[in-house]
Amino acid sequence: MSTRLSININKVATLRNARGENRPDVLKFAEDCETLGAQGITVHPRPDERHIRYSDVEQLRKVIRTELNVEGYPSERFMELVLRVVPDQVTLVPDAPDALTSSAGWNVVGNFLFLQDIASRLHEKGIRVSFFVDADPEQVRAAKRAGADRVELYTKPYADNYKADPHNAAAPFRDAAEVAREEGLGLNAGHDLNLSNLKFFRTTIPWLDEVSIGHAVICDALYLGIAETLRRYRDCLA
Repeated sequence: MSTRLSININKVATLRNARGENRPDVLKFAEDCETLGAQGITVHPRPDERHIRYSDVEQLRKVIRTELNVEGYPSERFMELVLRVVPDQVTLVPDAPDALTSSAGWNVVGNFLFLQDIASRLHEKGIRVSFFVDADPEQVRAAKRAGADRVELYTKPYADNYKADPHNAAAPFRDAAEVAREEGLGLNAGHDLNLSNLKFFRTTIPWLDEVSIGHAVICDALYLGIAETLRRYRDCLA
């Protein structure tokens, strides 16, 4: 069973935006990542467009050959974008507009009707829907009831505790993943996964469908180059 590697290119857009020109070219970088082995491209357009711009998402839809995953809080502006662009997958995250990065999963139980309505609107366009959740079986079960096709496990707690005790760090994620499998949900994961901790996570949960990794990939590419970096990440998921 293989796990797909989706590359989050937000940091590439951050670098581009620092100079106000088109260097590096975000679209070309995405295409090159696909050529070098990435099996998907992830973007997370935020309200202030400080990295990926809404216009980038529209352009990426035209050139991505693998899978386009668009993450974000389902504001009306975000929903207008994804319903117009129709990516392969939309990952719903509970970020506040000024969030630096995603820092928690949804309280699906507490936002059940809201998320159920959003999932229904996305399904009308044939878009696969993933909810970003903590490793909490109750939230995973609620995600299924609310109409999610997949859940994406928020893996920062795993990454934070991995060096001290890998098995205990991974245990709650294995439990949540078992519930997802019982519920018939697809399973994604992301946040602070890297070359040090990814292989153990994948070995612990071999039925993992997809990981989305951005910051660590770009950091590693500064030293290894993007081709070698993607090769090593793919090896971790083999």
